[in-house]
Amino acid sequence: MTDKIKIKAIRAWTMYDWANSAFATTIMAAILPNYFGMYIATEASLTLWGYTVAIGSLIAALISPILGAIADFRGSKKTFMGFFVALGVASTALMYLVDTPGDWLLASILYILGTIGFAGSLVFYDALLPHIADPDEIDEVSSRGYAMGYIGGGLLLLINVAMIFVGPRFLPNMAENDAVALMMRLSLSSVAVWWAVFSIPIFRHVKEPERKIEKGEEDMNLVVAGFKRFFTSLKDISKFRDLFLFLLAFFVYANGIGTIITMAVAFGTDLGFGTTILIGTLLMVQFIAAPFAILFGKISKKLGVKKSINISLLIYTLISIIGFLMSKEWHFILLGFAVATVQGGSQALSRSLMGQLMPKSKSAEFFGFFSVSEKFNTVIGPILFSVINQLTGNSRLAIISLVIFFLAGIALLSKVDIKKGIAVAKAEDAKMVTVK
Repeated sequence: MTDKIKIKAIRAWTMYDWANSAFATTIMAAILPNYFGMYIATEASLTLWGYTVAIGSLIAALISPILGAIADFRGSKKTFMGFFVALGVASTALMYLVDTPGDWLLASILYILGTIGFAGSLVFYDALLPHIADPDEIDEVSSRGYAMGYIGGGLLLLINVAMIFVGPRFLPNMAENDAVALMMRLSLSSVAVWWAVFSIPIFRHVKEPERKIEKGEEDMNLVVAGFKRFFTSLKDISKFRDLFLFLLAFFVYANGIGTIITMAVAFGTDLGFGTTILIGTLLMVQFIAAPFAILFGKISKKLGVKKSINISLLIYTLISIIGFLMSKEWHFILLGFAVATVQGGSQALSRSLMGQLMPKSKSAEFFGFFSVSEKFNTVIGPILFSVINQLTGNSRLAIISLVIFFLAGIALLSKVDIKKGIAVAKAEDAKMVTVK
């Protein structure tokens, strides 16, 4: 790969973060949770939203490793990615139809399908990272992708916020409440257009990696080979000890991070904070998180990736504690700023560390396992949050419960031997054969 082609491939790869992050901001974090609570499921909206998030993430997590193994065997990461992008785009476009109070089931189904598309596409997107970036640049490329995501997702969210607050003025014949609801529905559907258009570069400029298989798999059935690889990897967990130990650590601390991301607006709404403050804070997070994501990529070169991740987790611990004490809207803004300083860095460095510890020949398969850990962070965390809130009626107790995820994650991460894990991954790649 020439330098010019490589640079173009890296830019195209990072652009997909720009494309899909609109779903994360407008659908997962800001507009849909607010619309869901205000217009669609006014009764028990916080609990219903928590369970909806959990179900979508659970399904995405369960199918990811097997699909990843099949894509690796077939050599078709981009084809699988395209299918999930199409699913996510279509589901998001149909959210315009959610317009009647009581349509919570339709909203939940479309959100779940959209989440499957979003999460499924990321498995194969992440799997391309080790193939376009050299080992010494993978942290920075991953961080650059997250920075692009924050800017892209934040930019569309800014447009959507303007639509919601300014748009009703151009609809004088419509009741203000109805006009705001219409602008929210248009905002939800705008994600589909954004996601589809900015996904084009990765399919044009990033090549499908070489297909590599194990000896004896040449004539094996596609599905059989996929399941064989999946169960072999499960059986050989001890061989990839440091990789799976990292996955366990990530599984634990990502539960705290994912819950903060997906439940922040719902939590703020439950405390009575205004829509302007909630969405405005999320906008601030998007644009502040971008430079901090890049900064963490540079910090990791000096301190090492484990220390850099640990710093972010300690800050998240403080955020959870302060969140328990939060009572005013400016507290929410302050905590939003704190989240912005570590959110991108923790996610980007986790992704790049995973890319270093896995065999390149099985990148989709192992990023499927990564997706299990990543997507269960919006299963267990939100369920715990919803259960505590349902039993106690106190969402503050739910937010402080997240501390355990961050502290346990730090403890597990300390046991990962990165150098040894990289050596094992290279040895596994050496056993594979290239096929056309």
